[in-house]
Formats: sequence, C-alpha cells, structure tokens
Amino acid sequence: MASFTKASLAETWGKVRAEFSHAFSTQPDTEVFTNDDLSLLQRVADAVVTRGMAAPAIVFLESLGPMSFLGSQALHFFRPIIEWAFNASEVEHVARLLERRDTIARLITLIEAKSV
Repeated sequence: MASFTKASLAETWGKVRAEFSHAFSTQPDTEVFTNDDLSLLQRVADAVVTRGMAAPAIVFLESLGPMSFLGSQALHFFRPIIEWAFNASEVEHVARLLERRDTIARLITLIEAKSV
C-alpha cells in the first residue's frame, strides 16, 4: 500500500488545481484579433452608435457578457435558419468571435470610443 506524504499530496493537489484553472477555457489566452475580426467589430460598433443605441447596447453587453459562449453555440445550432436572412459566412464569423471571452469587452470599448 502506497504511503502518502504531505509533500506528495501538496504536489498532487497543485497539479489538479493547475489543470482545473484552464478546464473551462475555450480558447488560448494568446490568440489575437485578426483584421477581419476587428473590421466586423468596427461595423457592429458603427451600427450601434449611428442608431443612438450606445448606452443600451453597453448595458446589454455587460449583463450578457458571461453568456457569450452560449450565444455562440446557439448561433451554430440555428445557423441553417439564420442563413435565410443573413450572410452565412458572417454568421459563422460572429459565432466564432463570441466563443472568445474577450470579444464582448473589445466591442464595448469600441462602442464607448465611437460614442464620445
């Protein structure tokens, strides 16, 4: 029977904690936005600001920010239906952007910068 020492338990617990810290991560932290990503976010921010909806959009995005991954999965699921009304490649692009945790924060920053 194996004997557990305090050091071996601490080492094992450290490994478990390190693995769980990234267990629910969807993308690596080092991924950067491409020019296509930034241009799509710019177009969305422009559309929001020109319609005078900057403040409600920021409140909406702030409140639903943690649910962005679920929204991206819903877009993937409803993509065949949404393609009738919107461009299929842009729907896929938006869904991939929403999978990233930092997209909502970037969009909020763009809307705030344009609304000043």
